[in-house]
Amino acid sequence: MALRDRLRAIGPGAIVAAAFVGPGTVTTASVIGAGYAYVLVWTIAFSIVATIVLQEMSARLGLVSREGLGEALRDEFDHPAAKTASVVLVVSAIGIGTAAFQTGNIVGGAAGLATITGIEASVWGPLIGLVAAGLLWTGNYKLIERTFVALVIVMGLAFVANAVLVRPDLGSLGRGFVPAVPEGSAYLIAGLIGTTVVGYNLFLHASTVQERWDGPADLAECRTDTVASVLFGGAITLSIVITAAAVFPAGTEIGDVGEMANQLEPLFGGLALTFFAVGLFAAGFTSAMSAPLAGAYATAGALGWDVDLKSTRFRAIWLAILGTGTVFSGLGYDPVQVIVFAQVANGILLPILAVFLIYAMNNDGLLGKHTNTTVQNALGAIVTLVVIGIGLQTLYDTLVL
Repeated sequence: MALRDRLRAIGPGAIVAAAFVGPGTVTTASVIGAGYAYVLVWTIAFSIVATIVLQEMSARLGLVSREGLGEALRDEFDHPAAKTASVVLVVSAIGIGTAAFQTGNIVGGAAGLATITGIEASVWGPLIGLVAAGLLWTGNYKLIERTFVALVIVMGLAFVANAVLVRPDLGSLGRGFVPAVPEGSAYLIAGLIGTTVVGYNLFLHASTVQERWDGPADLAECRTDTVASVLFGGAITLSIVITAAAVFPAGTEIGDVGEMANQLEPLFGGLALTFFAVGLFAAGFTSAMSAPLAGAYATAGALGWDVDLKSTRFRAIWLAILGTGTVFSGLGYDPVQVIVFAQVANGILLPILAVFLIYAMNNDGLLGKHTNTTVQNALGAIVTLVVIGIGLQTLYDTLVL
């Protein structure tokens, strides 16, 4: 199939990109750009490569085996204790973790709309939750997927437009791809990688590819979708760093993304502010839809429930996750504590999932000739070692600092 036709098939990968480019990524990328200019750009490059490596495996697992990662994880263990432990791990870390992230997702999207309209974010939060619920309730995968693709394009255009407006120093930007770890930057590096390589996206991708494609014959399209979408998501993150680096003197500490948007207004007028706010809204809204969807796929699969988008149990899971974020956003609840919990959950679970995923991708009985190659295993091992380091860093920051 021609590349042009493959690009037209973009879908599940765009959902993954929408999921990892949320308000948390926007905030972290903004802080990195303002504090360290282009020095940590290499972190984005590594994050994108790592995401492509793991998400390609996840998508291949779902497409070839016709099982989601939750089902595969549950079926891999015969001993009742091991099976129960795996189910508890997935339900608690993924189900509760995505619910925790929801507050930040909805608040971020609401902040974007508040910047554009002047109406308080506490009003927009519940409305975003209701619209997201309406789209998910349709159970129409094509409609949901098209909504994600459209919003990712809007988000990309908004942030990339801002990056073009600031006219970055290309020489300094290029030097940022050389790895360096300035003093005090370790937690930001861990944060950016941790918000890009997300455990629940492995569940989301393995399940959504089954909604779009029929089997191994579609692997070429699936890989194009994965690589193109994740690269586009990475371009969005890079654009945010570029904008912050160009607008703020190196070493600047910004309190939130709204502050950054306000700083752009006197430089570029209302156009740049509006672009940034639209991008922030799209980031929050797409994440507000993808997190409940991922939580539902993971939890239902681990429990052995029907993963049909229209099934009662499946809807109940994503409604609980979405409802949690909507309620807290409407109450003006400070999302910091729940987001910290979600980050800890992801930091602990991601290395475990990465190890299991690589193990499953070498199972001839499950994947036949589509098991990992030596190169894929090596890349997966490198990524796993890094995410283990991220998990340890996250625990250290949480328990010690």
